[in-house]
Amino acid sequence: MKNIVVVVGMCGVGKSVTCDYLESLGYERIYFGAITFDELEKRGIPATPESERQMRESLRKEHGMGVFAQLNIPKIKSVKSQNIVVESLYSWDELKILQNEFGKQVTVIAIVADKDIRYERLSKRKLRPFTKEEAKARDISEIENIAKAGPIAYADYFVDNNGTILDLHQRIDTILGE
Repeated sequence: MKNIVVVVGMCGVGKSVTCDYLESLGYERIYFGAITFDELEKRGIPATPESERQMRESLRKEHGMGVFAQLNIPKIKSVKSQNIVVESLYSWDELKILQNEFGKQVTVIAIVADKDIRYERLSKRKLRPFTKEEAKARDISEIENIAKAGPIAYADYFVDNNGTILDLHQRIDTILGE
């Protein structure tokens, strides 16, 4: 039986850092966001925060709010590792689809951080940095247009990531030990 850890949270909370840590512990990563970038590349559209948002919303409008989960189920099933971490699950429908498919194998961890801390992190990140205004716009868009709040609110565990990376790792270790 697979152990599927789904990491959710708003932009800038530390989802990727959490997934990096889980990978270092032997988890295999399934990145839902790859579908967005693959589709942008296929259509010859440069990846920008705006084109990414438009593509995420367009794919969901065209194929349903659970499209990213549906497209990733075969990948999850094909993974040889028993431990999988899912990054960039956004919508409530995506979570329901994974839970319907994999049941108790799915554990949802919500990473949370204060908004000002998130926005500061986003302004300093190397890949796709955001201004405070871009981060605010993304927050609102993800809540209103892709139902991102549901999986966060319904998580099995919450990790406060206002502190250090070591604090984050220790909390993850505690969760994995439960």
